[in-house]
Amino acid sequence: MLRTHTCGELTLENIGQTATLCGWVDTIRDFGGVTFIDLRDRYGRTQVVFNPDSTQEVLAEMGKLKNEYVIKVVGEVRPRPDGQTNKKLATGEVEFVVSDLEILNECKTPPFVPGQKDVPGEDLRLKHRYLDLRREKMLQTLQLRSRIIKTMRDYCADNNFIDIETPILGRSTPEGARDYLVPSRVFKGKFYALPQSPQIYKQIMMIAGYDRYIQVARCFRDEDLRADRQPEFTQLDLEMSFVDSDDVIGMIDGMMQRLAKELLGLDLQLPLQRLTYDEAMTRFGHDAPDLRFGMEIVDVTDLASACGFGVFKSTAEAGKFVRGVNAKGAAPMYSRKRIDELTNMVKDDFGAKGLAWFRCEEDGSLFSPIAKFFTEEELADLKIRFDAEPGDLLLLIADTWDISCKGLYSIRKRMGVELELYDPKEMHFSWVVEFPMFERGDETERWNAMHHPFTAPRDQDLDQLDSDAGKTRAKAYDLVINGYEAGGGTIRIHDSGIQQKVFGLLGLDEESAQERFGFLLDALKYGAPPHGGIALGIDRVVMLFAGLDNIRDCIAFPKTQKAYDMMTEAPNVVENLQLEDLGIEISKLIGNQKTDSEEQSEGTQ
Repeated sequence: MLRTHTCGELTLENIGQTATLCGWVDTIRDFGGVTFIDLRDRYGRTQVVFNPDSTQEVLAEMGKLKNEYVIKVVGEVRPRPDGQTNKKLATGEVEFVVSDLEILNECKTPPFVPGQKDVPGEDLRLKHRYLDLRREKMLQTLQLRSRIIKTMRDYCADNNFIDIETPILGRSTPEGARDYLVPSRVFKGKFYALPQSPQIYKQIMMIAGYDRYIQVARCFRDEDLRADRQPEFTQLDLEMSFVDSDDVIGMIDGMMQRLAKELLGLDLQLPLQRLTYDEAMTRFGHDAPDLRFGMEIVDVTDLASACGFGVFKSTAEAGKFVRGVNAKGAAPMYSRKRIDELTNMVKDDFGAKGLAWFRCEEDGSLFSPIAKFFTEEELADLKIRFDAEPGDLLLLIADTWDISCKGLYSIRKRMGVELELYDPKEMHFSWVVEFPMFERGDETERWNAMHHPFTAPRDQDLDQLDSDAGKTRAKAYDLVINGYEAGGGTIRIHDSGIQQKVFGLLGLDEESAQERFGFLLDALKYGAPPHGGIALGIDRVVMLFAGLDNIRDCIAFPKTQKAYDMMTEAPNVVENLQLEDLGIEISKLIGNQKTDSEEQSEGTQ
């Protein structure tokens, strides 16, 4: 080893010892003859001292040093002078007096210094990710990520799970998003697909008798991105045999309890809170609600149907809904301009027709431009329903169930931040259960699987597969942390007849189902046990545990929102010889071909 100690290791116990350190020059401070350098590696920082009585050779080399130079120093450990200790550093009670210096590598002037206080723009950080990864915050986040994965693995090992790898090159199967395809050189004209998840493989592991499986799995989905999505991501994949929903949920409850305790020092009380899907949508307008604060949705459709305000009345009579939220104490903080901003948001983003509002005055009366259309009794009923008090602001949407849910959820989420209704450092864990089996497709009238096509219906809903599929509830469950879906799972269908019936509802006839999933359907006929599992999004869990709001900040080498790698400039063109080997000819470039700089500027927006 070139070094005897790391830059975070030396303490008062090492006083008088000669040591060798290696690292990066973090800061340089010249005090007229005595020069101090903070030497940094991933373990910490050590104050390195160059005295005037150092050799001319050492002083000459020292004069060449700049930020981010890689150096090796030999010297003696001594205590810092009185009053100069740094309690924030593990090495803050000692300093390192240099007797020998070797420059291992120079560094040209960097586009940004990792230690600078102002974090540079994301495009610059992603282009020079090797510099960004030197920032202390990035180091802390990736260390946290490593600890989270280790804790997950240890917990599963303690509960008798076996870690099994599944293929990266597999068959393209429809699982809700577009596949990334890999052409085969041997079988020209045919393609592998990168896995969207190990879903089918882990089910086959259950059929094979491996009753407790886990894998830290790489997954790939060619879908539109956002701050908490990436085209390639990592999940903890888990599957169990001879279980029901409560068994899988209970296993993850214990894992979250251990993670919260070991990594955050929190004591989670089990079992974690559970809401049904219907309850989550009714109370919060979303299937992954943030339960760190209240501001629940109130349904006043029945009151609206009898009032004199035409918009409310006609909406209720058309079988739609009038629902709203009470932003407690928010009236003084929301001017007409700010309310107009909320109105434009629900109209532009979700297609709502408008946003009605009432302000509860100091005398307890409700003021609104539309108050004149309500009787005193109707306003009193509205006030009671919303539990309105002086200073409260009521916000209502009259529209379809879907639009009212999306609009009010968005308002609740935005105002939760603006009104500081919760502690950002607080962590809340919960479950949403009993999801619908199916949902209507956006462009077709046929059913789509809300989770995936292998999800089992609740036993009591089996008959509804034939009579009223839309009312069928699934053995499905999502883990929710601070308003984010952190993981989703289901009990799987282990009966080939039920699986074929579900395929039929999804528009897959027997021949098509056999063509796409024949290997699974065949395996189910060879003694498949009842089984189920879950996939936890490791990237998202790390983001939440680290208190971040961008998933790219907890991945070592992320892509932009255009799925572009700014550091390696991928994707990119390949040589014609490679294409010829694969039997591929590019006949036409689809869409506008942007330059690298254009991709960079767009990709992080």
